[in-house]
Amino acid sequence: MAAPESTKFQVNYKLPDGTLVNLYATDVRELETGLTDLAMVSALITSTADTFRGAGSSAPVQGSAPVTAPAVQPSNNTCKHGAMVYREGVSAKGPWKGYMCAASKGAADKCQTIWVR
Repeated sequence: MAAPESTKFQVNYKLPDGTLVNLYATDVRELETGLTDLAMVSALITSTADTFRGAGSSAPVQGSAPVTAPAVQPSNNTCKHGAMVYREGVSAKGPWKGYMCAASKGAADKCQTIWVR
């Protein structure tokens, strides 16, 4: 995809496996937001690439599909329900930590947890 005509900032990342990640922004605020969002999903991008290469992924915790976030904990973990709640614990499989959706338990549109490695 070519950069939109309104692009003032462009950041491109090429991962070791050749995956290209492009970020386009029209102003500094949009650039900062985009970079923060990329930081939140960087591990997810990498794990998705690993899955397509057949490297597999980590086992789910408490029956949820794992969605990982980088070890650096961004300050703006939000979903469509608002700010996500950071929680840590220990299960039979070991320690876990992640950002949980603010929607009530059992809500049909509850967002997936962002697991932190």
